[in-house]
Amino acid sequence: MSNLEISRAERLDQYVASQLPTVSRAYAAKLVDIGKVKVNGEVVTKNGYKLRAEDSVVIDHDPEEEQQIPKIDLPIIYEDEDCVVISKPLGLLSHSKGAFNPEATVASWLTSHVAGLSGDRAGVIHRLDRATSGVMICAKNPKASSWLQKQFSQRKVKKEYTAIVEGTFKQDHAVIEMPIERNPKKPQMFRVGTNGKAATTEYKVIETNGRLTMVQLKPLTGRTHQLRVHLEELGHPIVGDTFYGGKVADRLYLHAKSLELTLPNRERKTFETPLPKSFNTLMKS
Repeated sequence: MSNLEISRAERLDQYVASQLPTVSRAYAAKLVDIGKVKVNGEVVTKNGYKLRAEDSVVIDHDPEEEQQIPKIDLPIIYEDEDCVVISKPLGLLSHSKGAFNPEATVASWLTSHVAGLSGDRAGVIHRLDRATSGVMICAKNPKASSWLQKQFSQRKVKKEYTAIVEGTFKQDHAVIEMPIERNPKKPQMFRVGTNGKAATTEYKVIETNGRLTMVQLKPLTGRTHQLRVHLEELGHPIVGDTFYGGKVADRLYLHAKSLELTLPNRERKTFETPLPKSFNTLMKS
């Protein structure tokens, strides 16, 4: 535990990082996030908190427990001064939650790309589940973050996914409108329920082999686990989605194929990433 005096005014996370030279900026921000830093005897969890010269800071940190987040490389589809678009690999978290997690995430990778943003979700505008691969856009500065967040909240973003599901559909093209709520018995899961928030998904069959069907999915709302919950409710769970009734497979067969939106520079663009080879292999097997 360190009892430190401030020599000059600065952000809290910057100060913590300066006092712990062996840790990353993301690690320092996480220490603040999880309540490991006190200012004048009070826990402060806001990384952007502005310190004053007279403030006293205590950092609860044991170097022996320190775990560096490994550095990773991610495929970049597009990058400019405001944002970066990546193809998120299968198995990678968008960001960590709660207590410090030493594994690499999209957010930890972003720390070397962002400026003026902090916290364990800095730059992450929307989330893909760990088991979902595909297109993600991230902000590199506060102004871009605000612009992109508005694009999503105002439903000006067009998203397209590809999934392989069990069974065959009676209709090749339809719109699913079913409200989604958190499952009170299993809070980590969601379900279709009358008390839920409105959720709309458009689907279109791409191909079927009589046992499995590849579908194009366009979520018109952005509820957590929306596509997975809607497909389970229809009786066509996504292959590999054991969380929502799907059979065990080598992966969750859900891929974020494309993303269309207006960039902070006001240019409307569509970003795409190829369908993993395993999707076509499964349909032919």
